[in-house]
Amino acid sequence: MQFIKPDINIDFIGKRKIAFVGSVLLIAICVISLVMKGGPMYGIDFSGGTVVQVKFSEEIEPQAVRNALLPMDLGITSIQGFGQKKEHEFLIRAAKSTEALESLATEVKQSLESAYPKNKAEVRRVEMVGPQVGKDLREKALLAMFSALLFIVVYISGRFELKWMLSIVMASCLFLTLFVFAKFGVSIPILILIAMLVTLLLSFYLKLRFAMGAIVALIHDVIITVGVFSLTNKEFTLPIIAALLTIIGYSLNDTIIVFDRIRENSRKYHRQPYELIINRSINETLSRTLLTSVTTLVVVIALFILGGGIIHDFAFALIIGVIVGTYSSVYVASPVLIIWQQAMKKPIGKSRQRRR
Repeated sequence: MQFIKPDINIDFIGKRKIAFVGSVLLIAICVISLVMKGGPMYGIDFSGGTVVQVKFSEEIEPQAVRNALLPMDLGITSIQGFGQKKEHEFLIRAAKSTEALESLATEVKQSLESAYPKNKAEVRRVEMVGPQVGKDLREKALLAMFSALLFIVVYISGRFELKWMLSIVMASCLFLTLFVFAKFGVSIPILILIAMLVTLLLSFYLKLRFAMGAIVALIHDVIITVGVFSLTNKEFTLPIIAALLTIIGYSLNDTIIVFDRIRENSRKYHRQPYELIINRSINETLSRTLLTSVTTLVVVIALFILGGGIIHDFAFALIIGVIVGTYSSVYVASPVLIIWQQAMKKPIGKSRQRRR
């Protein structure tokens, strides 16, 4: 199926500077929000503590719920609405951890009904995660995302540039870097940041241009998605990590399609300017890109609207990721190849002629 004409010629690359400014501004806003708030708003999975889901028969304010539970000394950190407003449901998060979940549910119900006898309260869920478990889960989640990015570098380098050995050398260097810094007690987030910088530097030094384009695009997608969660004050939980890993895979799949066409057209039209080759490749894959993105968005939006409160944030992350991932395949990953060529001052077409 193709609803875009095969001979379409939109000047995507000509507008790359405008897109670059937009991406930089959006990333800056996201990073500033994350810094000001001390990182994402971690859910119970990562921060530890207790979460109680309560449903009321009538409308009630969050502050009234907090006042009713003050005598229990739970150390309540936040009370948020859950699901649709007409359902009168709340998520109560507390810093205090307890293993007696059944008795806690009974105590919460009694405290609420004694304070507001006419407003029937139903405790629908009680969960507890210890602080050490939360810390371990947070670190493992970060390592999972880093591992995904690392294997992507190896695959892209081997798949598009036939440099399997160089990519394996780079992966080994990264593991060695992580091992050395870990010995000095560096925290996992700092380790991941160092590893990302080392990955970009090694990609440049080893001339792995396709790997560098893919990694820059994926970092762009992850930062913006996490930043949007910070801006909207949404919880960062384990399902969101699953969503981020899904976004990484989706965005990479889109990027690979464009890169594959760029590689084919670089051989076919090697006498043409590289900017024209990339723009032609993006236009040739545009129909496929839009069809995939639109059909995926239809499903994810349906999940967002109809999936209920439990899956709401997961679907929201996927919506942001699909939109940003499609954008980055066109305006981030591909233009990085042009920046690479300009930095090297060596047109790809001529270099390939010399190798032949």
